[in-house]
Amino acid sequence: MPDKKPATENSPKKELTYIEKVWHTVAIVALLVVAILIARVAFNVLLMVLAGSLIAVYFHGLGDIIERRTKWNRTLCMCISVIGSFLILGTLLWFMGTTIQGQVAILSESLPQTISNLKAKLAEGPIGTKILQYFSGDNTDKLFATAQSFFSTSFGVLGNIYIILFLGIFFTTHPSLYKDGIIKLFPKNNKPMAKKVIDRTSQALKGWLKGMMLSMVLITIMLTIGLSIIGIPVALVLALMTGLLKVVPNFGSLAAMIPGVLIALTKDLNTAIITALLYMISQTIVSNVVTPLIQKKMIDIPPALTIISQVIMGTLSGVLGIILAVPLLSIFIILADELYVKKINPEETEPIAKTRTLDSD
Repeated sequence: MPDKKPATENSPKKELTYIEKVWHTVAIVALLVVAILIARVAFNVLLMVLAGSLIAVYFHGLGDIIERRTKWNRTLCMCISVIGSFLILGTLLWFMGTTIQGQVAILSESLPQTISNLKAKLAEGPIGTKILQYFSGDNTDKLFATAQSFFSTSFGVLGNIYIILFLGIFFTTHPSLYKDGIIKLFPKNNKPMAKKVIDRTSQALKGWLKGMMLSMVLITIMLTIGLSIIGIPVALVLALMTGLLKVVPNFGSLAAMIPGVLIALTKDLNTAIITALLYMISQTIVSNVVTPLIQKKMIDIPPALTIISQVIMGTLSGVLGIILAVPLLSIFIILADELYVKKINPEETEPIAKTRTLDSD
């Protein structure tokens, strides 16, 4: 005689009433709205966490190099990485501080006069007059308002730097604590995938950071030498400004070129043209020749996606969002590839978001 099935299996599921369905829908929408509001408020905090993670990636990358070269204890290498980085930065600021301060003062004095001379030259022609009219009055106020909001952050620049530095140090001292904590949030069968995503993200961020830092150093050296040969004053400050703005792809290079060309205009038009060519050539060499050789472990990101992510992040979080747009986009591409693309296209051997292989460190 066959076993009788439990009554619960044969009984039909209770259908929700219309009122219950309405309340369920309202609850889901309310939860989504609350989640979006919380994410919007906490977004800048999440960006600072990402920036702190990048600092930790830098310290660990430098510590790995020291450990491979010396075969010393891991803890000792990490201490050398952190303390040595701050000592080198402090030493550079100490020796170059006077020169930089003097050139900044000269730049502050000469730039307003340069802008006034440029306005006078533009006013001589009809096209220049239209340009001056466009940037006068309400348009100027809107421009300054946009710039003010662009360079503003939630806690202030100094507060953000303080928080990011300490987050980077904390992440550096106990990286496994945070990594294992994230992996524990996933079910047992998904832990290998979580570990793979974290490792792949770490490789991508390390490649981006390595390429960005060396690119900043190279373009600073190239422009310092080139601007000094041309005879442009405050060459060191202009080169340092360009190197720092290199962290902002596309827009940073254009913004850094403007003060250099304006100062070159005080000499003559030919010097300004040569200066602009120097900026473009140095940026081209670094971006298309040097950076691809350095960034051996980085996600291949289409240029259009980079610009779109910068515009979106700049609107949401100002300059910090623009700086972190590329690494954040890399993380999103890796997540989409591991969690979605590979599942719907299991037959593909090569993922869409390819990671370049590392030949040697």
